[in-house]
Amino acid sequence: MMRERADLLNDQCLTGLEVFQLTTEQIPSSHIYMEAQIFTPDSKRLIVHRSAHPHGSDPKDPAHQYLICDLEQGGELRPITTELGATAPSIAPAGDVLFYFTNETEPAQGGKLTLKRVNLDGTQREQICVVDSVLPGAPGPFSRPYPLSTVSSDGQRVAISGFLGDGSAADAPWGLLVFDVPTGRVELILQGSTWCNVHPQYSRSKNASASRDLLVQENHGNECDASGQFTKLTGGNGADIHVIADDGSNLRDLPWGRDGNEFCQGHQCWIGDSTRALTSTGKREPKCAELIDARAVPHVGHEGLKTPGGVRNDLSRQHPQPDFYHFATDAAGSRLITDAGPRDGGGALWLGTIPADETQAIEDWTYLMNPGSSWQKHTHIHPFLSPDSKTGFFNSDESGESQCYMVRGWE
Repeated sequence: MMRERADLLNDQCLTGLEVFQLTTEQIPSSHIYMEAQIFTPDSKRLIVHRSAHPHGSDPKDPAHQYLICDLEQGGELRPITTELGATAPSIAPAGDVLFYFTNETEPAQGGKLTLKRVNLDGTQREQICVVDSVLPGAPGPFSRPYPLSTVSSDGQRVAISGFLGDGSAADAPWGLLVFDVPTGRVELILQGSTWCNVHPQYSRSKNASASRDLLVQENHGNECDASGQFTKLTGGNGADIHVIADDGSNLRDLPWGRDGNEFCQGHQCWIGDSTRALTSTGKREPKCAELIDARAVPHVGHEGLKTPGGVRNDLSRQHPQPDFYHFATDAAGSRLITDAGPRDGGGALWLGTIPADETQAIEDWTYLMNPGSSWQKHTHIHPFLSPDSKTGFFNSDESGESQCYMVRGWE
């Protein structure tokens, strides 16, 4: 059961806050990545994982499990997966079932990747599709599945990315797979050596056209060896962000980064169920990290900030010291939580209201607390909100081990 942690609050924190530690075993535990669809829509249950870190888990770790955290039952934790290699969970938008994969692949050698579905009470676990051979159009077998999946707003399609190399050459392609749940069919919709860190995210929109869109990250200049192990993640201009339809058509661009000064930090998400997207961009001069929202425009190349027709809005411009890295919005796209530096001080959590007017900035920035994280790669704070925006979640290793936390009380 969760443990209240009033000791993490001080006079600088927002009055009325309550903080709870959700995981308490002497084993590293973590929330799933901020963009992941791991909450039931009623904000009562979410998925966390044990023997894991904020960027994933070891597929061969027998101690790794995904757990249902029931907030109505005092944070009670219950295993929802027990299989070796369970990865990339997504709760269906209706909140009734969990999609996840089991990874039995070996880098550049293939093996078996299985898409599964289970009711949130643990019943009716079933296999939807198995990928165990080279997909049509792929140069080699699928391996190294990304630790995040994404499910369409109608619950009918699940997407995940991974490595497609056969071990014969360095810098082999990576690809994005889309699974059709009713039929069990899978399609490779995107591939290339630059799609190594895709962060695929289905639009939450219920609009028939927009609901087929995927937000994807491209990493120009990355390098990997023949087994798909990274030797260099980004090149000089690094990442840029696109939108693509889930049949592989209609590639579009977002006007962020790649101008020699601004660069994408590597995290972006849809703003609620809208067709607006948000990213964190770093700047070399003046040194800062900003939150910029925009809409996708027709693909013309990889021009980043200089994309023709791109319209941007700096949501963070009213903040006195924008230094933002990871963030998430609520389901309506009206509230935002983000972490911030300085890293040597354990960081900070900030809350703000996203204006409906796409030319305006967040004006009601509210400092919540310092999570006390060491900010090492395996202890990133990675905050996110419950769908109803009433509760926030974050990681911290303030106890000496990575654990999951919850904060509430700003309503």
